[in-house]
Amino acid sequence: MIEINLVPDVKQELIMAQRIRSMVIAASILIGSISIAIVALLAMYVFTVQAVRGGLADNAIKQGSDKLASVEDLSKTLTIQNQLTKISDLNSNKHITSRIFDLLNKIIPPSPNDIQISDLTVDSSTNLVTIDGQASNSYAAVEVFRKTIEGANVKYTDDNKAQQEVALASNVSISNTSYGEDSSGVKVLRFTLSFTYAPELFALSSNGATVVVANEGNVTDSYLGVPKSVFADRAKDLTGGQ
Repeated sequence: MIEINLVPDVKQELIMAQRIRSMVIAASILIGSISIAIVALLAMYVFTVQAVRGGLADNAIKQGSDKLASVEDLSKTLTIQNQLTKISDLNSNKHITSRIFDLLNKIIPPSPNDIQISDLTVDSSTNLVTIDGQASNSYAAVEVFRKTIEGANVKYTDDNKAQQEVALASNVSISNTSYGEDSSGVKVLRFTLSFTYAPELFALSSNGATVVVANEGNVTDSYLGVPKSVFADRAKDLTGGQ
């Protein structure tokens, strides 16, 4: 049997294009329908499910708020809990100010350079010690007191079990000196002495911290009463001699 195709090529291409167009239109309608369905589902989720969930969450928050509000002394409880969280930091940064007694025991010179303290202030924020006192031996006793502080060190053991030693004080100064009489009528010199102490003195990490007085082996009253500027190393001879 012989078949003869009488449809020209142009007609066949047109039929093929129409088929493709129909397929594209059908696919577009299908995709559009699916997109519309998805948008509708999303809109339903947003405006219904989310609204319901939001309402439930708001209700739960309100109930929880009312429950907290009904707790007696709630503000005090929260304050205490907040302070409890800071105990560890406060403990690690606390100052052992009881070491001030060891400090006074070491820096107050013995008789006849008697010193009496009427007021002592330790400012941990600036590491400043201020001492108001009086001396029965006039300026000599005050000078001995000052140089004893300048020659004192803090000896302690660090966290690595190593022995350490630092200077006790810096910026030692004396002010407000004036003569007066004590309760027994004895003439005394009133003064105010202040110095910046080494942080290691009161630090919790300074294990076994103690104050030691070091005046280069010379603790006599005559040495303490002489200004340190008087002493110096012997100058070298420019000609090479001794």
